[in-house]
Amino acid sequence: MQTQPNPTETNRIPAKNSNFLQQNPHLGELPKDGFDPQNPPKPELIDTCVHCGFCLATCPSYRVIGKEMDSPRGRIYLMDAIHNGEAELEPATVQHFDSCLGCLACVTTCPSGVEYDKLIAATRPQVERNVPRSIGDRLIRSLIFNLFPYPDRLRPLLYPLMAYQKLGLQKFMRSTGFLNRWFPRLGAMESILPQITPDAFKPNFPDIIPARGEKRYRVGMLLGCVQQLFFNPVNEATARVLTANGCEIVIPKSQGCCGALPAHQGQEAQAQELARQNIDSFEETNVDFVIINAAGCGHTLKEYGHILQDDPVYREKAEAFTNKVRDVNEFLAAVGLTTKLHPIADEELAIVYQDACHLIHGQKISSQPRELLRQIPNVTLREPLDAALCCGSAGVYNMLQPEVADELGQQKVENLANTGASLIASANPGCSLQIQKNLALQGREIPLRHPIELLDLSIRGEMLGV
Repeated sequence: MQTQPNPTETNRIPAKNSNFLQQNPHLGELPKDGFDPQNPPKPELIDTCVHCGFCLATCPSYRVIGKEMDSPRGRIYLMDAIHNGEAELEPATVQHFDSCLGCLACVTTCPSGVEYDKLIAATRPQVERNVPRSIGDRLIRSLIFNLFPYPDRLRPLLYPLMAYQKLGLQKFMRSTGFLNRWFPRLGAMESILPQITPDAFKPNFPDIIPARGEKRYRVGMLLGCVQQLFFNPVNEATARVLTANGCEIVIPKSQGCCGALPAHQGQEAQAQELARQNIDSFEETNVDFVIINAAGCGHTLKEYGHILQDDPVYREKAEAFTNKVRDVNEFLAAVGLTTKLHPIADEELAIVYQDACHLIHGQKISSQPRELLRQIPNVTLREPLDAALCCGSAGVYNMLQPEVADELGQQKVENLANTGASLIASANPGCSLQIQKNLALQGREIPLRHPIELLDLSIRGEMLGV
């Protein structure tokens, strides 16, 4: 795999009227069909790209693979070629769409305001509807999309997984490299498996948690799917921080997965079904806001209006729901903390905050978590190199494209560690798993916590246990 972009590739995008297939012979013959008529990438959005190349330096897949077609402007030109009948929607072209992490760094960088997020979001369902995948690809995707978004399906598997860890089988399997050698995607999935603890089996939260002191807001709280099983302490800390700052919390039992995993991979019908479930769950709760503590989930919740744009029954409901969604860092920074904060370390604690892509690029939230962390006494923040570059998690990307993800993960961990910080703060479960995996691979022992966990310790006056 090429680890640095090839400088000759940066100028290979042909002019608008040149022969696309001559420039890219690997893409095949002229097609019989292009995109189907169901919400294809819009030509007017495609045409806003002037192929300036500003996106190349910030695109993680281009950095690793180094080929023009694995950059945002390359993919946009490919969309245009498919739309115009110069290239076909088939496996050779799909590989370039699959290589996209969906991190949206290009959206932040683009001086022309190209809405690449909408383009790739429209392209992926086209791929899933129209391009047959290999048996292996279908199997791994079926496992992911039928398991991870459904906690009730995933929870029974935690018992054998805990035994797998406690009996030393995990250590043995990793030492042999068997899965990585013969089943690399399963190996990638196993490599990010966190330590299963009794927290994963705790009972659900009550329907309503009263505010401590004067009630300022009535908020809903989404528990997430992977989050509530593997990161339940983060949910508990979130509830304590919200109630300590005057929030009554409503937690409907009927809520489900936010839909981020299927939505980001073109599983349109599944994402829509999950969106409707959550809208129905919170519709009668009369909450002021719906709070989420996971970056990828929050971005998807804020996209419900787009996900259900063609649903005449839910379109307006989706927009109303979206208008109430707030990331927990965003919410607390806006309404202000009302409780006293205490030191969480005896001496100055240097923290490096990891920007999750779907916070910094998707939701434009970057200063708020830093603002909250700086309010904790004795805390100083350090900034890493390439802070806005994806860690390689990207939902399920690190399971579907493990080679690219591993290289990005190694780069991210090196940049975080090079700050000399004593602790990493990460506001997204996928990022946390990816970073912890690559810390272990590099033999680094740097603790990682969600920013809200640190606020919770500070409010309760407890010292950080590392």
